[in-house]
Amino acid sequence: MLLPRLFDDNYMDKVFDDMFSFPTFFNGFSSRGMSTNVKDLGKEYELEIELPGFKKEDIHAQLNNGYLTISADKKSATDIKDEDGKYIRRERYSGKCQRSFYVGEHLNEEDFKASFKDGILSIVFPKDNYQEKIENQRYIPIE
Repeated sequence: MLLPRLFDDNYMDKVFDDMFSFPTFFNGFSSRGMSTNVKDLGKEYELEIELPGFKKEDIHAQLNNGYLTISADKKSATDIKDEDGKYIRRERYSGKCQRSFYVGEHLNEEDFKASFKDGILSIVFPKDNYQEKIENQRYIPIE
């Protein structure tokens, strides 16, 4: 017999599961994550990567064998107690996202200019200039 969800055996458990599992309910980070715009500026490209809720310290840009990899790692905890010190709600969030772009094997970290403002990571770099291939793993500073 089909019953409406109201009469399901685990109704109350599912109500709380649904309320707390919505991806933007508490942490503000959408499940889509790292939406990116790529602009062709003539001699350069610009990447605009949306990272809402992250701080500059949470974000890393790495150049390795022609691939630019952007990663962001966030951890947070929320504790709310009643007057007796018993937990009403206690949540922890840990999330990591990563995305890679092939930028060419002839660029090095000095060719990249990165900045982070208002949840948007902006990276400007020249089009591949066909110099000697650089194979070392290097990190790009974010201002």
